[in-house]
Amino acid sequence: MAAPLLCFAVVAAAAFAGASGQELTADYYDEACPQALSAIKLVVGAAIVKEPRMGASLVRLHFHDCFVNGCDGSILLDDTEGMVGEKTSKANNMSVRGFGVIDAIKTAVNTACLGNVVSCADILAVAARDSIVERCPPAGDDEALASLDDTPTTVDTDYYQGITQGRALLHTDQQLYLGDGGDSDALVQYYAESPDKFWADFGAAMLKLGGLSPLTGQDGEVREDCRVVNQG
Repeated sequence: MAAPLLCFAVVAAAAFAGASGQELTADYYDEACPQALSAIKLVVGAAIVKEPRMGASLVRLHFHDCFVNGCDGSILLDDTEGMVGEKTSKANNMSVRGFGVIDAIKTAVNTACLGNVVSCADILAVAARDSIVERCPPAGDDEALASLDDTPTTVDTDYYQGITQGRALLHTDQQLYLGDGGDSDALVQYYAESPDKFWADFGAAMLKLGGLSPLTGQDGEVREDCRVVNQG
């Protein structure tokens, strides 16, 4: 029963920056656009059905956005003559993906909300949340791929349990647990033996990630197209 508790934790891990308020709130779109979250969920679900690995890509996109100048959706901006953005940086170029899905979400919410209501940063946060809740359907038949986790279709602690048993696929992963009292041994053992704690900490970590320096109130803008700043 790994997923339900984790999903409950992550559902709370998406707070939104209202256009007029100064604080993040999880229920902003209840009034601003009640159809917004369901529209995002539909697009994310369809994208993951089409390509199961897209869920992880959307979570990673949110992560990379937040860790550079905060959760402001700036990773979505295309380069222009006067601005070189984050998308083509060494850390992101040919690495992060899912931009087409975000474009589709933006189109869907603009239609559902009858206007430009939902910010691009909020779209990233909710898309990441919904991707986790979807729990990633079974992988495809590509025999060239090997899972880093024995249970790739479920969010659980089997990854940590495998490491404690010396079954990590990658050498770098096994270095997290050598059984010699190293810096990370205790934490890996803790999560391997305490899945409830892992789910709680994961949800708290996602909530903390989504709160990294978001633009609120009049500090930012709700972009009409997530790839470019508004004109005029």
